[in-house]
Amino acid sequence: MLNISNNPIKNFDFERFRSADRIFKVSYYKQFNRFLLIFSGVVFVVLFLPWTQNITGKGYVTTLEPDKRPQTVQSQIPGRIEEWFVREGDFVKKGDTILRISEVKSEYFDSELLERTKEQVEAKKGAVTAYNDKVNALRTQLAALQREQTLKLEQADNKLRQTILYVQNDSIKFEAAKTDRSIAEVRLNRDLSLFDQGLKAMRDVEEKRLKFRETESKYIAAENQYQNSKNEVAIARLEIERLQANFIDKISKAQSDLATAQSDGFEAAGEVAKLSNTLVNYTNRAALQYVLAPQSGFINKALKGGIGETFKEGDRLVSIMPNNYAIAVETYVRPIDMPLIHIGEKVRVEFDGWPAIIFSGWPNVSYGTYGAKVVAVENFISDNNLYRVLLAPDPDDHPWPTEVRIGSGARTIALLQNVPVWYELWRQLNGFPPDYYVPVDNEIPKIPIKIK
Repeated sequence: MLNISNNPIKNFDFERFRSADRIFKVSYYKQFNRFLLIFSGVVFVVLFLPWTQNITGKGYVTTLEPDKRPQTVQSQIPGRIEEWFVREGDFVKKGDTILRISEVKSEYFDSELLERTKEQVEAKKGAVTAYNDKVNALRTQLAALQREQTLKLEQADNKLRQTILYVQNDSIKFEAAKTDRSIAEVRLNRDLSLFDQGLKAMRDVEEKRLKFRETESKYIAAENQYQNSKNEVAIARLEIERLQANFIDKISKAQSDLATAQSDGFEAAGEVAKLSNTLVNYTNRAALQYVLAPQSGFINKALKGGIGETFKEGDRLVSIMPNNYAIAVETYVRPIDMPLIHIGEKVRVEFDGWPAIIFSGWPNVSYGTYGAKVVAVENFISDNNLYRVLLAPDPDDHPWPTEVRIGSGARTIALLQNVPVWYELWRQLNGFPPDYYVPVDNEIPKIPIKIK
């Protein structure tokens, strides 16, 4: 009070008023203090409750098998869209025709390209057959020449041996004629000496002279025959050398022709193989004018629309979603949390569109989350500077909703070891990572695959 009244209040008796009892004798904040005391006790107890450390991440729904994920269908060749056989949302089986395309390169415009290529292949095959026949004929000719060479050389060799025998015979005759000539000469000289002494008649001397002339004639004939025989031997040897040179020339020419025919045959065979390869390529290319579904699924979106639109090889034409797949979640964690993720770890998953009440540290009291297990951990960091983790449904937990679509968002909570609440608060305030630990069983679990 401002104490501006003339009546002093220092000795004022407030107790004589009932209002004073209701003001000064009431215990203020009694209920609040009791509430604070109870709340402090509850908080103290809560600080010692177990808290499950966790790692949160964001990801999306995918498939467990890589070949069952959404894919795009490309064309292996450039082309022009001519006709569509499906619409978006249609279900196609593996091998069904999606669209038909036409060629845009001029070298494939010929409508009879396959037939003409087949004709070229057949023509080259005929050339190969002709070269093979020529090779066989040349081989026969070469064999005949070799046989003729053998016979001719044997004949010339026989003639050489015969002439050598003639030389030997003529040499004997020549020596006999030489001996007869010497004897006739001795007899003639003896008769001439006796004639000079008057002991022989002229008639005997003339007979001896005639005999000497005959033996000398035979000697000269035998010598000539002997020389002729030796010349025949030389001629026979020259004939053998001539035959050898002649047949070497003929056989070499035949071998050269044979090698040329074989080379041409090999070249023609190579052309046949090349043309056969080209024919197979043309046949396969013709089959590529119909774009087929690689597997059964639903047509999501036509990435190239209209008629007459051109595209390059490898361009995406249409996207397809397989119908039989095992659902999974692909999430990402920070590098600092990567050592805490192990194969087989339990994870809680919250899907977009499914209401959930989450207590990250008390997974048992959370609502709307689904169980999962880690089946794969990326060993190299992704483009978003996070590590990729693949999750599969936990067979021991509630089944995942069948209405979840591939590509929808998901929030994950990886469950780690249990610690007191006060320790977790202290860790969070200090910015420490969760406690590092190694699970007892670090083997990859065998999780059954559920096909949708």
